[in-house]
Amino acid sequence: STALPQTPTPTAWVAGVATPSAATSHAQWWQRFNDPLLSTLVSQALQANTTVRSAQAALQQARALRDVKSANLIPTMTAAASAQSSRSGDIDAINSFKAGFDASWEPDVFGAKRSALNAAEADARAAETNLADVHVSIAAEVAITYTELRGLQARLAIARNNLASQSETQQITAWRAQAGLASSLDLEQARAASAQTSAQIPTLATSAVQAQNSLAVLTAQAPGALQATLGATGSLLQAPGDLAISIPAQTLRQRPDVRTAEHRVSAALARVAQADAARYPGFQISGSLGLSALNLGGLTAAGSAVNTLLASVSVPLFDAGAARAQVRAQEAALEQTRVGYQATVLTKVLSSAIDASA
Repeated sequence: STALPQTPTPTAWVAGVATPSAATSHAQWWQRFNDPLLSTLVSQALQANTTVRSAQAALQQARALRDVKSANLIPTMTAAASAQSSRSGDIDAINSFKAGFDASWEPDVFGAKRSALNAAEADARAAETNLADVHVSIAAEVAITYTELRGLQARLAIARNNLASQSETQQITAWRAQAGLASSLDLEQARAASAQTSAQIPTLATSAVQAQNSLAVLTAQAPGALQATLGATGSLLQAPGDLAISIPAQTLRQRPDVRTAEHRVSAALARVAQADAARYPGFQISGSLGLSALNLGGLTAAGSAVNTLLASVSVPLFDAGAARAQVRAQEAALEQTRVGYQATVLTKVLSSAIDASA
């Protein structure tokens, strides 16, 4: 079947947050937080991150392979020239000079090459949407890590302020205890509060450094490279109030990973057709046009022209079932991609529903 497998999707989120008309564009969603440093980090990651660059190279490879399959649909032509000299015993050497063109074409009678091209085109589209999915993932990871960093920095500043206040309270309580105005229990409680807050500070500081290092790696820099840029503190991100999502089906159609799964189903379907067409006869037309003479000057003579034309057909007679097995293998691969598509859709429905109700 050419259709994608039927996958159930809800008509509305469990916690409805918007109507389709209220949905806004999220192409550059990180800019809506109005944080220039976050926008800079995301831009750096999308340009330099190693995962992004790998996906870009995969896209270039897929497009090149598509061009190869497209070139197979048209005739091929080559030019060749040769010079030969042979001698046997006392016989004078015999020279031979040739120059000409060779052309060949395999008509795509049963659509095998067209199916291969369709599969390559689907692979290229899948690589393109996979790159978009990588962009989404990297941008989200940068934003999440940046948000965590700012939260850790804010908590660290609060902990240090609390420690200063608690240390002052502890000192006052100690004076009061010496004067008999406070009990030893009050003093121990003040000391415990200061010690508890003091113990939190190294953990928060370590987590903040780890977040800074993660952002550096995401932007393809060495750990510690962003320490001066990110600073010790920063303002917390404020989410815009007009963010909205559309109904589940429309939200899923916007996801690059879902579109990638669709393209992979299309590619697998085309390969089934290609494997099936390979079971039928193949045709080829070839020919050559050139010049042949015993010396270079003779190549321009009227009688030096040589041309040939050949048409051939090949019919598979016995392959021990290899062709049919190849079809079955591609059909199994198609079923795998169909199941993978269903799994992708169901997983994203669940994660999107959780995000919508959060």
